[in-house]
Amino acid sequence: MKNLLILIVAAAVFLHFYPQPEVTKFYNEQKKVLLDGFSEFSDTQVRLKADKVFTDLQPKLASFSAEEVKSLKEVTSSRAKVNEFYQSYCKGKAASIIFHPTNQASVCQTISKYENML
Repeated sequence: MKNLLILIVAAAVFLHFYPQPEVTKFYNEQKKVLLDGFSEFSDTQVRLKADKVFTDLQPKLASFSAEEVKSLKEVTSSRAKVNEFYQSYCKGKAASIIFHPTNQASVCQTISKYENML
């Protein structure tokens, strides 16, 4: 047992002072798999229901054009699309070619209420 501990410590010291690209790559891959597994295992499933954004915007839809409403339905069809829209057009400050700036601001404001659930 003592020899095994000495071997582990020696390997750790060697890899610390003389890093090996293959070992580092393997370590990072295994670490990612392990962290993804823990994340999936400990997930609380408190997530944003994608159509909640559309439901919250229902009273304001009178100011949206038909094309904007269609695009909004597309954006709110899944949580991944809502997150992608939020990252691109709300946090990224990019102007959408479909939404009027006022309507885009309204959509971004509604999504930002649920940012921590994306």
